[in-house]
Amino acid sequence: MEGVDHLALERSKTQFDVDQMKVVWAGSRHALDVSDRIGRLVASDPVFKKDNRTMLSRKDLFKDTLRKAAHVWKRITELKLTEEEASRLRFFVDQPSYMDLHWGMFIPVIKGSGTEEQQKKWLPMAYKMQIIGCYAQTELGHGSNVQGLETTATFDPKTDEFVINSPTLTSSKWWPGGLGKVSTHAVVFARLITDGQDHGVNGFIVQLRSLDDHLPLPGVTVGDIGMKFGSGAYNSMDNGVLRFDHVRIPRDQMLMRVSQVTREGKVVLSNVPRQLLYGTMVFVRQTIVADASSALSRAVCIATRYSAVRRQFGSNDSGVETQVIDYKTQQSRLFPLLASAYAFRFVGEWLKWLYTDVTQKLQANDFSTLPEAHACTAGLKSLTTSATADAIEECRKLCGGHGYLSSSGLPELFAVYIPACTYEGDNVVLLLQVARFLMKTVSQLPSGKKPVGTTSYMGRAEQLLQSRSNVQKAEDWLKPSVILEAFEARAMRMSVACAKDLSKFANPEEGFAELSPNLVDAAVAHCQLIVVSKFIEKLQQDIPGKGVKEQLQILCNVYALFIVHKHLGDFLSTGSITAKQASLANDQLRSLYSQVYPLQHPCKI
Repeated sequence: MEGVDHLALERSKTQFDVDQMKVVWAGSRHALDVSDRIGRLVASDPVFKKDNRTMLSRKDLFKDTLRKAAHVWKRITELKLTEEEASRLRFFVDQPSYMDLHWGMFIPVIKGSGTEEQQKKWLPMAYKMQIIGCYAQTELGHGSNVQGLETTATFDPKTDEFVINSPTLTSSKWWPGGLGKVSTHAVVFARLITDGQDHGVNGFIVQLRSLDDHLPLPGVTVGDIGMKFGSGAYNSMDNGVLRFDHVRIPRDQMLMRVSQVTREGKVVLSNVPRQLLYGTMVFVRQTIVADASSALSRAVCIATRYSAVRRQFGSNDSGVETQVIDYKTQQSRLFPLLASAYAFRFVGEWLKWLYTDVTQKLQANDFSTLPEAHACTAGLKSLTTSATADAIEECRKLCGGHGYLSSSGLPELFAVYIPACTYEGDNVVLLLQVARFLMKTVSQLPSGKKPVGTTSYMGRAEQLLQSRSNVQKAEDWLKPSVILEAFEARAMRMSVACAKDLSKFANPEEGFAELSPNLVDAAVAHCQLIVVSKFIEKLQQDIPGKGVKEQLQILCNVYALFIVHKHLGDFLSTGSITAKQASLANDQLRSLYSQVYPLQHPCKI
């Protein structure tokens, strides 16, 4: 209908404090104010426009990216932005570039793995963008299997230098963002070799290009690997290939916070525990989870607004057709994605706390919670990125044919997001790491070792293996204790079942390989329990604003019961709930959809 602002009509129906909901989403009033101010700054600057991005050639797109990256740095310095403000500025520019790897990987790795002397030397130059760095770990032949990397760093005691070399084609560094055209330096991961002995993989700071004319240095072969999936999207990033032909670097350019090589070529462990390096990994993964909620919220916002405006079928005497959002089939596909965005936002907030907690414990030489933190962050990175990638595609389909247009924003959002399922750990490989930790935790239960953190529920194994859900009517599924018990029982029973099946194999590794699909399912169940429990914990906090907490409670229940519906086979096969209780859960979920609408948040925010 022409002349009708359907979104204004939808927004007028709101029954909660929109401003306070924005604060909840942002994390604090301060964060909201910063985000709002920086967002307006970007929106009002013509340099940052992106309406024609998907129509640019790769060359023009990359030029546009360089122009924007330079302008970002100009605005940061001119306005003397804080680190928080600068981070939001780069976020709102919304165009992958070499700066993502420079600030998100190169600098954190030097901070985490470099000695104080190395940090004093390299970080000031990096902060001022006098050098631009990338993270060169993945090779053509090895990605997830870091211990299989083939690039070598051989110490030459005669010259006090390392010789960096790419001995095979498959040892070529492949995929590092920022490498193809821009980076002057890289943290290169290579096999440390002294006196013919291989000491495993270590990081080295290597200059790749001249700071005078930007040409590759002698022995360095570097370039861009070409077009990637989609139009625009991640093609603004110069992912590259890198090979070394006996390139020499000073000994002090090996990152030596944990282990060092002396002038004589002896490898010496420092008094800094290797476990401290995990702090950087936790930081990066919690950032990825936060990014998942942001990407998902954008897709859901587009799909929700479209669903409110689009009308199809069901015209009555007035000739007005039915809003697509009124159809239960649309609600049942869309509203769980809205709930997931909030669920991932809150588990991301918790991961920020976890990063601080892990860092403090590591500095105090307390490594007791480290294995659990490693498994937790690995699993949540996998769970949230896979779910978000699938959800963006679902949002495209929810917009019908219009969702397939580049102008909808969804095709490019999908193309630019899906690499998150692979970088920083392939999602299936990460879930198998979680599964190994879960199997170890189960195996230690008879010894009385108490599980910690997100696995603490396993300390009640006997109870959870015997418990039966007491749901008798649909409304019982609104009780947090009922939801938690069902998710804990499912996760516990799936892990125990895998452990029992593994014990039947004479060779544990053969058993792990054979049972890997079941182990992945058990890891997913554990991670979904974490997300649900952190959503419930969030709702135990004081959340001001009329109707805000009530609406978040509805979304929490939608997320939990949608997972029950989607993974019903797990809940039924483990006996965590009965078929009747499953039916009641579906009845309650359908009722909740009616409570979400007309309160759908993206139309309000």
